[in-house]
Amino acid sequence: MSARELAEPYPSVSTDDDATDAARLLAEHKLPALLVVDRDGQPYAIVPGSQLIAQLLPEFVLEDPLFAAVIDDRELDEVPGKLAGLTVAEWLPRRRFRPPTVGPDASVMHIAALMARTHTPLVAVVERDGDQPRLAGAVTAARLMERLVGGS
Repeated sequence: MSARELAEPYPSVSTDDDATDAARLLAEHKLPALLVVDRDGQPYAIVPGSQLIAQLLPEFVLEDPLFAAVIDDRELDEVPGKLAGLTVAEWLPRRRFRPPTVGPDASVMHIAALMARTHTPLVAVVERDGDQPRLAGAVTAARLMERLVGGS
């Protein structure tokens, strides 16, 4: 089975899109990660939801989990304000890695190894349309696991 057969349509956002809209997309579609494309529609970043959540928390809470245990959840009321006016590019973690991508003929083993090595729940599938690369979809960890161990 190839990436072409495993890939599914996957919603993406642009680096210029509104961060609040991107967060809503992630939540409403129960996505494991945000697939961010650049102005040309090419994969720019794949960021797991957990990393995006970390961008919304006070740094001291991340540094010392004991603070998280004693801080009231009312602090969460400030979260929407942290995204207000930000683009997706401004919301992304500063430390950004090249997104994991494969061609449409990549094998299951290749995709699995790439996903495991990059610690992302998503691999973008990019195919050539003439000279231009085109995002063909993505392989999610759930879809890959279904292929590896069988599913319903």
